[in-house]
Amino acid sequence: MTGIAAGFMFAAGAGILLSLAFGADPAARPTRELLIVANKGDHSISRVDPVSGREIDRIQESGVTGHEVAVSPDGQTAWVPIYGDSGVGQPGSDGQTLDVIDLVSGRRTATVRLPRPVRPHCAVFGPDGMLYVSNELTDSIAVIDPQARRIVGTIPTGQPESHMLAITRDGKRAYTSNVHAGSVSAIDLGLKKVVAIIPVARVAQRISITPDDRYVFTADQTSPRLAVIDAATNTLKTWISLPGIGFGTCPTPDGRYLIVLLTGMSKVGVVDLQSMSLARTIDVPKAPQEVLVRPDGQVAYISCDVSQKVAALNLSTWSVEKLIDVGPGADGLAWAAGR
Repeated sequence: MTGIAAGFMFAAGAGILLSLAFGADPAARPTRELLIVANKGDHSISRVDPVSGREIDRIQESGVTGHEVAVSPDGQTAWVPIYGDSGVGQPGSDGQTLDVIDLVSGRRTATVRLPRPVRPHCAVFGPDGMLYVSNELTDSIAVIDPQARRIVGTIPTGQPESHMLAITRDGKRAYTSNVHAGSVSAIDLGLKKVVAIIPVARVAQRISITPDDRYVFTADQTSPRLAVIDAATNTLKTWISLPGIGFGTCPTPDGRYLIVLLTGMSKVGVVDLQSMSLARTIDVPKAPQEVLVRPDGQVAYISCDVSQKVAALNLSTWSVEKLIDVGPGADGLAWAAGR
């Protein structure tokens, strides 16, 4: 047989969707780097070859539903917090597990159970190698040892609905966006304590931090503007006006631009961080959710929820160069480094 040989591999027990097995065609095989996508609609994780712009396979989660995904620094393992079947502050099930997925084999190898239902949501690896996970129902961050696969600490956020999480490059501080509290918590990770609560708006969403750890951003969900927090003083520095309500954000590695999603408009905004103003907008498929900038700074990937697409935005030409088919409800994104 020549070209792609389709085969189906079944794992023992619940955990793996039907996977596409690649045959002799080298072009069909995944590259050493992978884009990982969390699909809320079918409770799966996509492995994507970013060079060909093709979905390799989908790996079934153990429960309902993972919104976000984090990949270990060595690119070998994905961690998926199983949040539940609801939205922030809405009634529904309360997740209390994290799936551990081997990205080489494409198999779920473990499910880590938390002590109680907490709606674990955003997972971020710190420079210390620990995995930090926001726990919405307990106003806290769980600290997980990924080697031992167990919780080794808990850090309070001081606010309800701590949804998303960003950690400084030196690993000393964390910031959480607290959705209906409309605030950002600044946390000293060494002391395991909140050092500031920064009021932002009635409702806030998502969070990111510049590569130099100077500014933290979160989007006002009641007005078209982006909050800029001075991380040195933990105070609101200024607002950036947007043409629509903002959502997810991600800075470019050189610190020059901030990519901001304008979800209701199905657009991506580009903020010039030197002038702190919107420089341009670009059309993307409907309902953009999350943005990830590739480590080389050449491409931004935008997950588009109802569209079942990931848009690959060329940051040199500011044009969408590829639309990648993934699962329904595409949301969380992570980058797996070369193995």
